[in-house]
Amino acid sequence: MKIDLKKELPGYRAATGSWDMIDVPPLRYLMIDGHGDPNTPVYAEAVETLYSVAYPLKFMSKKEMDRDYVVMPLEALWWAEDMTSFTYRRDKSQWDWTAMILTPDWITDDHYARAAAASQGPMVHRLRLETLHEGPCLQLLHVGSYDDEGPALDRLHREVIPSRSLRMTGRHHEIYLSDPRRADPAKLRTILRQPVERVEGFEEPSPS
Repeated sequence: MKIDLKKELPGYRAATGSWDMIDVPPLRYLMIDGHGDPNTPVYAEAVETLYSVAYPLKFMSKKEMDRDYVVMPLEALWWAEDMTSFTYRRDKSQWDWTAMILTPDWITDDHYARAAAASQGPMVHRLRLETLHEGPCLQLLHVGSYDDEGPALDRLHREVIPSRSLRMTGRHHEIYLSDPRRADPAKLRTILRQPVERVEGFEEPSPS
């Protein structure tokens, strides 16, 4: 049976219109770092390289361990010195990013080393396999164009996080559930995630 981790891991489910809290465990990803507008050849080469290793890992798992699985969707971490470049300004030239794809926990360092060594990906020299532990996060399902994410993120930063006595800890995380090459931009489904922590001294109100 082919395993689909999107159906098994709760972090790959989110609601529209509501920033919900979720605890994300340590997970391992193929990762490549970069800078600037994602609508550039550099970002495209990073994505190409990720898949040039992700699919051989899948085939290796099926052949050597009899464990077939669905290759996970593209994800990315985003950050900048001025966080307003993500919200109302959307200045993509200021963005830093880590493009990544989740790998199952049974994929070993040896599997990765062999798949990476055989890859012809243009940025394989910048590729790594690394564990990311995000812990408590707020996340929401955004339906629509990537360029329309700004208002939801602005509300998250200005209203949702302060109102819940939280602060941001990690980097803005996006999970791309739709293929932008095939889907109508208005119907793109993207999970928006932000790692957070409680502000020291804050106590949840008692139920009335």
